[in-house]
Amino acid sequence: MYLARLSLDLSVSAVRRDLGNSYDMHRTLSRAFVAEEGDKIDRFLWRLDPGLSGRRPVVLIQSESSGCWGAVEEALAGGASVETRQFDLEVMCANHKTFRFRLLANPTVARLGKRWGLVTEDAQLAWLGRQAERAGFVIKAGLVTGSDVQHSRKEKIRISLRRACFDGILQVTDRSALQQAVRAGVGPGKAFGCGLLSLAPY
Repeated sequence: MYLARLSLDLSVSAVRRDLGNSYDMHRTLSRAFVAEEGDKIDRFLWRLDPGLSGRRPVVLIQSESSGCWGAVEEALAGGASVETRQFDLEVMCANHKTFRFRLLANPTVARLGKRWGLVTEDAQLAWLGRQAERAGFVIKAGLVTGSDVQHSRKEKIRISLRRACFDGILQVTDRSALQQAVRAGVGPGKAFGCGLLSLAPY
């Protein structure tokens, strides 16, 4: 697995455009994973971590392939610098049973054939618990550290997503299920920057 870290320059108009529309950001990031226009895009997950204390905002991108980041830097008009590293997910999960985690997700419930965003912290944490059960872990400690509604546009279609950022500690119960969850992402809204489950040894 590969993890790329894009540091963004807010003085560049292309960066501000993509930060204002997650669909545009996803489309720009996709350039790293196609050789030619029309090619199938390799699956990737991404998350925007806002800058703190005057620091630049950062985009994290997780993928199976290394990516061609020069294409993204060009699309952002030189407004991004990229750092990449490779990690072995199987080894990481084999060597650790407990992790610190961060997840920016789109917690929803299906009603009458539609998905509805969950608003309260209790409902969002309950959603996380259900996802954890399927993904091979239990939450030992978890907090909702941010919640908002993200507004995006896909061509002429307006899209609104309820998001929640979860931080905490998890314990592995099914190693293979956790590995699959990290690879595939958790919950809906992945094209809009949701679902990337970040782990760090605890």
